[in-house]
Amino acid sequence: EFAKQLAKNASIFVNDAFGTAHRAHGSTEGVCKFMDHNVAGYLLEKELVFLKGAVDAPTRPFAAVVGGAKVSTKIPVIESLIEKCDKIFIGGGMIFTFYRAMGLSVGNSMVEEDFIPMAKQLM
Repeated sequence: EFAKQLAKNASIFVNDAFGTAHRAHGSTEGVCKFMDHNVAGYLLEKELVFLKGAVDAPTRPFAAVVGGAKVSTKIPVIESLIEKCDKIFIGGGMIFTFYRAMGLSVGNSMVEEDFIPMAKQLM
């Protein structure tokens, strides 16, 4: 309902916020469902062009930082980066699944038990 209200006076949605483009929020992904046209803005395009160049032809050494709460949502990203990066640094809550895969104690931290074997494989 929120997204529909945001979209009621417009027919074109321009997303220029790279930092939120991947989030399924009513003001980003939700509003798109009610628009005639959805496009990337110039700043978003600039970020994507830069990232494509950085990933396709990186300056070495090339490292990536991947964070987030869950390993399960980052597996495709990590798998694609393994072939391209010299180092990948894991952070955020998902690090605890990797720590557990390494045999370390993580106390009461969130661990995706089903993804421990995948974490071992990715290391």
